[in-house]
Amino acid sequence: MSAPPTSSMLRALPTEHQQRLMRIAREVSFREGTRLFEEGGRADRFWIIRTGSVDLDMHVPGRKAAVIETLHHNDLVGWSWLFAPHSWHLGAETTTPVRAYEFDAAAVRAMCQDDPALGMAVANWVGKILAHRLQAARTRLLDLYAPYGSGSIR
Repeated sequence: MSAPPTSSMLRALPTEHQQRLMRIAREVSFREGTRLFEEGGRADRFWIIRTGSVDLDMHVPGRKAAVIETLHHNDLVGWSWLFAPHSWHLGAETTTPVRAYEFDAAAVRAMCQDDPALGMAVANWVGKILAHRLQAARTRLLDLYAPYGSGSIR
């Protein structure tokens, strides 16, 4: 399933909000095969991919983790940082070398609290991505584990 058009912060947020967030961004790089986070871990940061790709995966007991979605250029990696209890709902691993902008979650949440317009814009942006990713997870898990034909939506 492809990323939603709103996954890009550059398309989803007004320019003034993008600029404020980018002032606190930190450029980072990761080698291929780096685990960015695990399900249940503390969600204290998030990333916007500049180059490379990241797989989002879900632990499936007794099986290999199921890849839910692959993220690419301009995609948001991580949404759990925005919602209490701030713990990851999925895992993430780089599948190529990745360059990204990294954001401190507590700093962004504080900015959002101080500026309700920024907070609403960020919440809408992340909420749309979350809705897309939940649908992607459902579809992928049905593809992998449901009996043939059980994934049809009525």
